[in-house]
Amino acid sequence: MRLRALLDTDALGLRLLGGEGELDRTVRGVMTTDLRDPSRYLSGGELVLTGLAWRRDAADSEPFVRLLVQAGVVALAAGEAELGDVPEDLVVACARHRLPLFAVHESVAFATITEHVVRQVSGERAGDLAAVVDRHRRMMTSGPAGGGPDVVLDLLGSDLDLRAWVLSPTGRLIAGPKVAGPGLPADTCAKLAAEHLAAARTGRRGPHRVTLGSSAYSLFPVRSSGRSAHASRDVRETVLSDWLLAVEADAGDWPEERLDLLQGVTQLIAVERDRRDAARTVRRRLAQEVLELVQTGAAPAEVAARLRVAAPVLLPGLGAAPHWQVVVARVEWQDGEPAGGPMAQSLLEEILVDPLATGPEPSDRIAVAHTGDEAIALVPLPAVSTEQDGSESGIMAEALLESVRDPLSAGLDDDGRVTLGVSASVHSAEGLRGALEEARHARRVAAARAGRVCAAGHQELASHVLLLPFVPDDVRRAFTARLLDPLRDYDRRHRAELIPTLEAFLDCDGSWTRCASRLHLHVNTLRYRVGRIEQLTSRDLSRLEDKLDFFLALRMS
Repeated sequence: MRLRALLDTDALGLRLLGGEGELDRTVRGVMTTDLRDPSRYLSGGELVLTGLAWRRDAADSEPFVRLLVQAGVVALAAGEAELGDVPEDLVVACARHRLPLFAVHESVAFATITEHVVRQVSGERAGDLAAVVDRHRRMMTSGPAGGGPDVVLDLLGSDLDLRAWVLSPTGRLIAGPKVAGPGLPADTCAKLAAEHLAAARTGRRGPHRVTLGSSAYSLFPVRSSGRSAHASRDVRETVLSDWLLAVEADAGDWPEERLDLLQGVTQLIAVERDRRDAARTVRRRLAQEVLELVQTGAAPAEVAARLRVAAPVLLPGLGAAPHWQVVVARVEWQDGEPAGGPMAQSLLEEILVDPLATGPEPSDRIAVAHTGDEAIALVPLPAVSTEQDGSESGIMAEALLESVRDPLSAGLDDDGRVTLGVSASVHSAEGLRGALEEARHARRVAAARAGRVCAAGHQELASHVLLLPFVPDDVRRAFTARLLDPLRDYDRRHRAELIPTLEAFLDCDGSWTRCASRLHLHVNTLRYRVGRIEQLTSRDLSRLEDKLDFFLALRMS
C-alpha cells in the first residue's frame, strides 16, 4: 500500500508533519519500537511506529532517523500519548533525510495502525501472489537440480522478458541465458563486477543500479545459502567472494512482487554456488595433503605418490605425470590485518580460472590449499613447451591479473591489497619445495610494489629487482642521498638536468654517441655534464662499480 492511503483513513488518526513529496512510497510492513537502534530487526519497506521512549534529548533524533533511513524504512509515525507534540528536532531530522513523518493522535493505539497496514498489504498482494508462487514453483522444479542456473535465467527471459547473467566477483561469466540473443562481452562483465563491488563496499543494499553505454543494469548479490543469516561477516570479505546476478533492466520502479521474485532467483543460484563449492572439497583436500607433505620435509617418494593420486582428479585422462606450478596469494587490509587463508583460497581459485571460460569445468582442475594467512595453489600443466626466448610456457604472473585487476581494486577500495607470486614449473616431487619457496619469495617482491593488486613471477627473481624491495628504508635513503642529492641540488640551482643525463647515460650503456643523440646534445656538452656529475659525487662513470651504484640509487629513489 502507498503512504498516501494512510492519510485518507480517518480512523488511524495520522497527521503529516513532513515528507509530502514522498507519499507514493510503498509500505511492505509495520514495526513498533522504542529501541535506540532497531536496525537489526528491519528488512526495509516498513512503517515504524514509536512512542519516543528512546529520546533523552534533542541530540538523539538525528542518529535514530539516520539508522532508519539506512535500514530502508519508508516512514516514521510518532505517538503523542506520552510527550504530547512531536519534538521539533525529530521533525528537522526527518526532513533532512527525506523520511516522511506522521504524528499519531493520543486516542489511537499503535495496534490499530498495525492491524490496518497488515490487512491492506496482505489484500493488495493476494491478487499477484498466485502468479509469483507459480513462477517460484516452476523455477524450483526446473532450477539448479534440473539443469543449473542457465535454466532459471531462461525462465526469467520467457516469463518476465528479463535478460540476466550470473557473474563471479572478478567478472567471469558463470551462467547466462541459452536463448538467442547477443551475449555479455567480457569487458562489460568486468565493469559490472567492479560497479557491484564498489557499491557493496559502501554498505548500500542491493539491487545496485548502473548504466553502461545505453543499457541499464540492476545488480543483485548472490550470497551462499549455507551461511547463517546471523553470522558476523566482514563486508570486505563478502564483496570479494559473493557472486552477483546482473539483470538488464532498471529495478528502481519495480513492484515488490518482482523484487521478491528476483531475490528468490538469487537464492536458487546460491544453492548452485554451494554445490560447486562442495565439489571443490576433494581438490582442496588433495592440495592440503601435498602442501603438508612438502612443508614438513616428507620424502620425495611420498610426495610423488600423493601427486600420482592428484593428477587423475585434476587432469582426467592424462597419460603422463604433468608439470606443476605453485601460486601463492595473500589478502591484507590497510590496518595490517590479514584477511585469512580461507578467503585468500576462495579468491585465488577464482583468479586462476581463465576469464573467458564459463561454467564450472575450468575450476575443476585447480587445487588450492591454505596455511596461515596464505593461499597456495597447485596448478597442473598438461604440457610445458619452450618459447623462442628460452623461457617455459605456463602461468605468467602479470597475465593472471589482466582481467581481474579493475574489479578486485573496486572491491578492495582504499584499504585492502591482493598480492600473488608464481613459481617456475617443476616436473617432479623433488622440485615442489623449491617451487613453493620461489612463489612465496615472488609474492613478497609483489608486496613491496605500489598498487592494490600486484603479482610477481619467478623470472624476476634472477634480477636485482629481487634485492631492492628488501633493503631497509633508512639504508635506501642514506644510499640514494649520498649519490643523488648533490646532483638534485645542482639541478635546482642551475637547471643543468644532471639527473636526466645520468639516467640516459646508463640506459645507453655508457655510449657517448647514442646518449648524445637521445638527449639531442653535442657530444662535448654531454661530456661536460658527465664530468660535472663525477666532480659533484667523487665517482668515475667509466668504472663498472660506480655505474652500478648510480643505477641502483636511481632505481631505489
